[in-house]
Amino acid sequence: MNRNMAYALAFVTLSTACFAVDMPVPAGNTDDLIESSFRNTYVYRTFLTVDSIKVKANDGVVTLRGTVVNECHKILAHETASNLAGVTRVNSQLSIKAAAADNTTDTWIATKINLTLLFHRNVNAGKTLVDVKAGVVTLKGEAANAAQKDLTTEYAKDIDGVVKVINEMTIASDPESDTRTADEIMDDASVTAQVKTALSTHRSTSAIPARVISRNGEVTLTGMAGNEAEKALVARLVADIRGVSTVINQMTIQSTPTR
Repeated sequence: MNRNMAYALAFVTLSTACFAVDMPVPAGNTDDLIESSFRNTYVYRTFLTVDSIKVKANDGVVTLRGTVVNECHKILAHETASNLAGVTRVNSQLSIKAAAADNTTDTWIATKINLTLLFHRNVNAGKTLVDVKAGVVTLKGEAANAAQKDLTTEYAKDIDGVVKVINEMTIASDPESDTRTADEIMDDASVTAQVKTALSTHRSTSAIPARVISRNGEVTLTGMAGNEAEKALVARLVADIRGVSTVINQMTIQSTPTR
């Protein structure tokens, strides 16, 4: 092989290699990754496996079809899919099961309380029994200590539709009886979905337009709060969400117009 032919062959080989490196990942592969990522999220594995959700991604647009047990699960599914890498838009066509759609207001309130307690790490949803009648919430079960009991009352009171909370939980005689395991490492989409859903469920924060970004447990909050108390409240609620390790509160305070 002469020198010119060798150079030509080397050029073709190098060009082919560069072309292969620069080629974008086929859209189909990205869509497959989005679909599998959704099914592997903490939220899906923890909350949504009882639902019948079909997820289909097409060029970054995710369509959710099927049925869920209640509105909270519908919100969770949408928020989780929205925060997956590569997703540009979510088209939610999920419907609520007929039996769940006919639930009374009291049942809906109880559902939101139970879900909220699951999100928060400093209460124990597994040992809390929630009963609602005409907006009056009765809490039974066992709290690890008085502080946990009081916090459970506080979170239940902050759910829309709750008129009054009667906390009949007992305090564990053995502090070690709280057998909750440490938070597992969660994906960013699940942390973001839990934070957004919790903020929209709590009555005190549902009207505050907070934006949420999660990175490896570090949650950054932006948006506008009405005052310093609202800003602090959002940060406090977010800090107690499972999977959140750090809260960076960059929310601004709404300026009062001068007269």
